[in-house]
Parts: sequence; structure tokens; C-alpha cells
Amino acid sequence: MNEASDPSRVVNLSQRLDPSSERVGELMNAVRSIAGKRLQQWIGNAFEHVDDALFDIAERAENNAAQTHYFDGMREVRKRRPAVERSFLGAINRNLGELAHPLQSSPSNGMPASPGTIELTLVADNELEESLAITSMISKHDSRLSNDLFAVNQRLSVICGGHKIENASNPVAPTILTQAFRQALHELTADMRVKLIIYKLFDRYVLSSLEELYHEINTELARAGVLPQLRHESLRGGNAKAKAASGSPMDGTSAAIADEAGEIPGDLLQTLHALFSARRGPAVGLGGDGGMHAIPSGPLPSANELLGALSVLQSQIASAGPLPYARPDDAVELSREVLQLKGQLLTQIGALRGERPSHVATIDEDTIDLVGMLFEFILEDRNLPAAMQVMLARLQIPYLKAAILDRKLFAHRQHPARRLLDCLAEQAKGWSEESDRDRRLHEKVKWIVDQLLHDFDDDMGIFERLLVDLQQFQDINKRRSEVAEQRVAESTRGREKLEQARRRAAREILDRIGGQKLPPLVHGVLARAWANHLVLTLLRQGETSPEFKSALRFIDDFIASTRPATTPESRQALRQMLPGIERALRQGLTNVAFQEQDIERLLSQLHTYYRQQLGETLDTAEVVTVDEDAAMLAIPDSIQPVIDSDTAATAADNADDEEVVEVPLDSPEWHQVQALQPGTWLEFCLADEEMTRAKLSWISPMSGRYLFVNRRGLKVADYAPRELAVLLTDGQARVLAANALFDRAMSAIVGKLSQPDATPAAEAPAKGTDTE
Repeated sequence: MNEASDPSRVVNLSQRLDPSSERVGELMNAVRSIAGKRLQQWIGNAFEHVDDALFDIAERAENNAAQTHYFDGMREVRKRRPAVERSFLGAINRNLGELAHPLQSSPSNGMPASPGTIELTLVADNELEESLAITSMISKHDSRLSNDLFAVNQRLSVICGGHKIENASNPVAPTILTQAFRQALHELTADMRVKLIIYKLFDRYVLSSLEELYHEINTELARAGVLPQLRHESLRGGNAKAKAASGSPMDGTSAAIADEAGEIPGDLLQTLHALFSARRGPAVGLGGDGGMHAIPSGPLPSANELLGALSVLQSQIASAGPLPYARPDDAVELSREVLQLKGQLLTQIGALRGERPSHVATIDEDTIDLVGMLFEFILEDRNLPAAMQVMLARLQIPYLKAAILDRKLFAHRQHPARRLLDCLAEQAKGWSEESDRDRRLHEKVKWIVDQLLHDFDDDMGIFERLLVDLQQFQDINKRRSEVAEQRVAESTRGREKLEQARRRAAREILDRIGGQKLPPLVHGVLARAWANHLVLTLLRQGETSPEFKSALRFIDDFIASTRPATTPESRQALRQMLPGIERALRQGLTNVAFQEQDIERLLSQLHTYYRQQLGETLDTAEVVTVDEDAAMLAIPDSIQPVIDSDTAATAADNADDEEVVEVPLDSPEWHQVQALQPGTWLEFCLADEEMTRAKLSWISPMSGRYLFVNRRGLKVADYAPRELAVLLTDGQARVLAANALFDRAMSAIVGKLSQPDATPAAEAPAKGTDTE
């Protein structure tokens, strides 16, 4: 007989089952089987798409380092995927197995007490970003699946002896599934950028499929007689109506945008709304003076009224004329304007309406506060030069209008308005007057700001158009700077290879001379001409080449030829060596561009010297002098002399020890230097020099020196690692943040709101109050 048709098998809320009964075991095994099968399929599907997602992002990476980062993430995921899947599925299986015994074990151990709970503590940026992503996913799917999830909770409560099962304790609810997946991802050592991509795929392929799982569980339990008649009205329509009622009245376009945003209840804006609400407490609103007061009765300003008032304020700024060049006190004045905007906005609405409102809707207030805190951050952000801070701060009103029109601006990284501001900030980061003498970048940023102030009304497409224009400008300048940058790196690499070859040649010669006292003529040949022959041979053929080994053998033979020949045997040996010495010397001198007459002159002097060595009698005119020896003749600029007799020993001793400044190898600055990657921007404030910003372009594999260029690709400086660490320690150098402006701002805002004494910009005094 079918269980569902057998009245004896039907249970309801008043007929609680004994958790230890065989019947409960059968029902829970059925749920575990359904959940295990579906989740295994979906988690596998999510990981099947990780490679493609990371590969696509790597292909669009802004530099080789970022591309390598994503490829490393792909390899790590492939390696650790089985462990992550086992951990996730094992946790859910255990939680379902223990669900009927809540006193012994709680599946929500370590989980939030309710979906979307936010701990108001200051956490690391990575943890914050991960927590926001998880909060967003949980809230979104709890709301979307409320009907089916309610039925699952009710039926599980029945078979668990009446113990109340809620979203936060149901092992197959978004809360527990997401937290279990977060715990499973501890198996990965990949950084947060890669993990956030995996979370998105988990959202898309697991959480978005839960409706199917809940339907199957509900069908199976109802068929088995667990609350088969359970029915309830859809909560989605009611929620939508409630949201519409609590929000501002809007026209058709704005309402459509708001509805679309409402389908993403877990986005960053909602998370920040919870922080703002926790900060303000219940039943408070924006007062006419910019402070917080109990909400009185009265009509709320509509979105259209807010946008209209903002347009008036925007036109006042635009009609004031072109933006002046930044002055030192502009940032301070603009900071005051940022804090006063809310009061000005209410005053303007009052002028348009005929009656000044005392407050705005909570969602609008949150948006106003959030945009205000964003631009406060911009004016305080040391990553931006002061002149650029001032220009970007003028965008507060256009961005507030954009945020009211489209609530997703703060939640979506790819939103055009967000990307435009990030791109402006990234370009501005490397700006300095010295690197922008033609003022091309300054004028481009100014033009974009002017366009938004003059032309932006409600057409959100303007952000995309300006972004495309800025990216084209950026690409042109990037190509120019990359060419210059490559030339600088190649030039530096060439000089280092030459210097390294010089040092090697000097050491080879000095090691072979040792403590011997050579005749000036022979010493001059080795220290000048032959040293440069060694340098060129090293550069052209390399140290393992037969040519270089032959050049070294000549040094040994040449030095040996200076030993006294006092016996018939030694004189005979010297005579046998001389043809080879002459042949090798002639070839080496030709290699370093000696003229033929100079070579013959030098060889003539050596012939005379060796006749003396062999004991032959010479005329007075034939005695060798070294005052104007041919070995000392000018050498081409490209291969300057390497060693002099007075400085050779010192040069050789210090060749590998140029970095005389001591810095502790366990200091934070030393570790910071070691972690620097090409593409990182630094600000240098050296004594008696103007502040400059430079990008780490290249790290020499030979010397380890760090080469810095400006935004045009021209060399600014190069430092040994210890020299750079000293500059960081002394505050003469500072590393600029590499992550996007919006990300840094959001982290700072959440951190600020999480602090007990935090005061949002919204709560600052409005214009006309005492701010001193």
C-alpha cells in the first residue's frame, strides 16, 4: 500500500515522532540520500566551471603577475578539489545525521544565529570581503526560497520530535550549506580573489538549484505522510509589496530599477544598511539640521524629488565655471561640503516642494550616507595626489544620483559607474606634475568630471561611454609608456651585464696576478686592453665558451712569460711561448678595436722586452718606456678600463658588497621590499627633492636592484633592496595600495561603521552648525 494513502502513516505537528524511532531513521536516511545525491552533482558542476572562469579572467588580466596568479589558482583548485568536495559533503551528511539529536550536537556550530547576521567587529580585508559575499548569498537565497524552505523546516521539525528547525539550523538551508562550503575552502591555499570566484560559482550552480532539492525533499516527506496537507501562501508577493511600501514613490523607470535591485536583497548595500541600522538604533531619521531625530509623521521625499534637488545642486556647481587648478586648502573645504550635502539637499527639496521635509526614507538615507562616506574616503586617501582628490571629490552629486537610480552600484564590481571611478583613481595614482608636463592626464580627468557635472541627468549610459573613452586614452598612453619602459629596462640590463662582466674580468686577472709584481708594460696590457677583451668575450660568447677559456689561458701564459729566463731551458721555453702570445694578443687587441699601427707599436715594445728577458744586448734607444705605452691608449667609450693598479684590489673586494647600509632582515620594511612586485606604485619624498610617484618596473635578476619609472615609462630611480628598505623605514618612501579604490573604500566604511565610536557622515553637522 502506498504510504501516503495510509492514514496510519500520516503525521502532523501534534504527532511528534520519537527521534530514536526506526521511522525517523528511515525518513532522515531518505533526506540524506536526496541531499547527498543532488549536492554532489551540483558541487561537482560548480568545480567543473572553475577552470574556465579563472582562465577567462587570466586572459583579461592587466599584467603578467596577475595572470600567473590566476593560473596558479587553477592548479591549486585542481589539486585540492577532491578534498574540498569531501569536506563539504561530509559536513552536510554529518549535520543531517545529527539533526534529530540537537542536544548532543548542533549543526550550526560556529554558524550565525540568523541568516545575514553581521558581526560588528573590525576584521581583515580578506575576511570582510568573504563575510560580505557569504552574507549576500545567504540573504538572497533565504528570501528567494522562503516558501519551499519553510515547508522543509516544518517537516523536519516533525520528524525530529518537535524540535524547531529554522533556516539557521537546517543543514540543507543556504546558511549551513554556505558556511560548510566556507569551512571546506580552508583546504585551499589560494588567496581571496580566487576564492571569491569559487563562491560565485557555488552560488550559481549549488544555491541557485536548491529549489529542486527542496521540492524533492518535500515531495518525499509528504508522500511518506509527513504533513501531506501542508499549504501556505506565497510570501514573495507580500515581501515585494512591503518593499514598495517602505521605499520612496518612484516613476516607472526608477521603480523598475528598484525592483531589479530588490531581487538582490543580499547585496553589499543591504549589508551596509544593517550596519547603518545598528549604528542609529530604531525609529530615527534625518533631521533638518543633518542630525538624527525620532521620525515624525509627514510625506517622505520621493526619488524624483531627491533627483530633482540633486540636479539643481549639480547645475549650481556646473555653472560656477571650469574647475580651477587645485589649491592646498581645497581638500579641507570639499570635506566640509561632503558633510553638508545632506542638509543642503533637504533645503533644496523644501524650496522645490514649498515645505522642507524633516527626514528621508531609510534606504535613501543609507544611500546618501554611503556616498558621503565614499567621498570622505577619497578626500582622505593618500593613494591619490591632492590635485586629483579635489577633482574626483566634485563627483559626489553625480554619484549620489547614480546610486539612487541604480542601487546595484555598490554591490556589483562591474557596474560602469564603479569601474569609471576605479579607473580614474588608478590613472590618478601615478600622476605628478613632473610626469604630466603636457597636462594630458590632468585635462582628461578634468574633462570627465566636467562631462558628468554638465551632462548627467538620468542616463546611466554616460558612465559606460566615459569609461570607454578613458580606457582608450589609457591604452594609448600605456603603449607609449611600455615602449619607454622596455627601453629603460633593456638599457639598465645592458649596463648591469657590462658591469658584471667587468667585475668578472677584473677578478680573473687579479686572482691570477696574486702577489706577483709584474712589469708595468705587462700589467698595463692585462689591466686595460686584455681586461676589455675579456669583457667583450663574456658578453658575446659567455663564460663557458672556448673563446673565454682561451683568453684566460693567455693571462696565465702572459704572466708566466715575465718570469726570469736564467737557464738555457727556461729561455728555450720562453721562445716557444712567444709566437702563441703574439698571435693571441694581436687577435685580442683587434677585438677591442685597437688600430693596426697601435698593435704593431705595442708588439714592438713587447719584442724589445722579451729580448731583454732572453739576455740579448740592446741599444739605449731600444729600452722600453711606459709613459706613453701603446697599452695605455684610449679605448672606445663602450668598454672603459676596468681596473687600475691603485684601485684594483679595493674594487675587487667590494664588487659584491655595494650595499653598505644595514637593515634588519626581520624588519617589516625588509619583508615589504621582498614582497614588492613589478607594477607596484610607490611615493618618494626625498630630502631637497619634490615628491614623486614611481612604479616598480623591473627587478634585476643579476644585481637584485629595483628599477622605478614614472607614468610615462621614464626612469625615476633604481635602488638596492636594502636602500629601499631604509627609505621605507625613514618614511621617505611609501607603498601605494594596489587594490581598486571602491574596494578599499567599502572595506574602510564597513570597518568604520563597525567601530563603537563610529559616526557616519550622515550624522555630521550640516551647514550652518558649529563644526569646529
